[in-house]
Amino acid sequence: MSPVVALIVPPDQPPELVLEAAREAEGRGIEELWLWEDCFATSGLAPAAAILGGTQRLRVGIGLMPVPLRAAALTAMEIATLARMFPGRFRPGLGHGVREWMAQAGVAVDSPLTLLREHTEAIIALLRGQEVSRAGRYVQLDRVRLRHPPEVVPGVLVGGRGPRTLAVAGELADGVIVDDAAPKGSPSPARVREVIDQVVQARKAAGREGRPDVVAFLPTADGVTAEQLGVHLRTLGEAGATTVAALAGGVDGPPHAGDQLLGFVDVLAQASDVLAQASDGPRG
Repeated sequence: MSPVVALIVPPDQPPELVLEAAREAEGRGIEELWLWEDCFATSGLAPAAAILGGTQRLRVGIGLMPVPLRAAALTAMEIATLARMFPGRFRPGLGHGVREWMAQAGVAVDSPLTLLREHTEAIIALLRGQEVSRAGRYVQLDRVRLRHPPEVVPGVLVGGRGPRTLAVAGELADGVIVDDAAPKGSPSPARVREVIDQVVQARKAAGREGRPDVVAFLPTADGVTAEQLGVHLRTLGEAGATTVAALAGGVDGPPHAGDQLLGFVDVLAQASDVLAQASDGPRG
């Protein structure tokens, strides 16, 4: 099965231009758009809400929201609100963030993994409509229940690279975000399979069935063609990625923004067509 093709709009894009890129992507038939949060640039939830409200069908993911910057209850409230307003169109991702940035913001903790685990457990329980009381190392909740839990509960993803973070993704989350699936723009099927194996093992150890969602990020070289990009999309999909989110640039320099990002939307849409044609096979 071919992966879902998505566009990444990075924090390098000025906030006032995000919606233009999203509408261009939707107009070209791209199904998903992914954001992420870099300190101290564009946030994730505010543009996600604007994009969801300013488009008709586009799904929007955040990969990821650093949990040290947020309270678990508030994060659950925000996710639930968007999930209620735009059912089936919001894909939240959680992670422990870049430690140096968390220290800059004054929110670094001694055990980022424990913090991520406690947040993920609490947020998922709250989104399912449960009343949650926790006395964890970092998350303390006293009989908290969302007043407006989502009717369509969004799958919560966890992003990370290390084996312990991937274990949390498998044990608790619905899927994983892989940001190192294509070092320097070259897809690594071995890395994707390695991540999937670790996540699946953790799922089985937790008594969970089914395959995880796998969102693979794909940076691109300047001047990449639709044909080249289509091959990269297919390679990651065949390795097990269920979604491949492509970034304009990020290999030869920082990610592109503005008109360069809009131009990349056209290349990505053509690459998606290349992928679809390859999946259909020869006709006769």
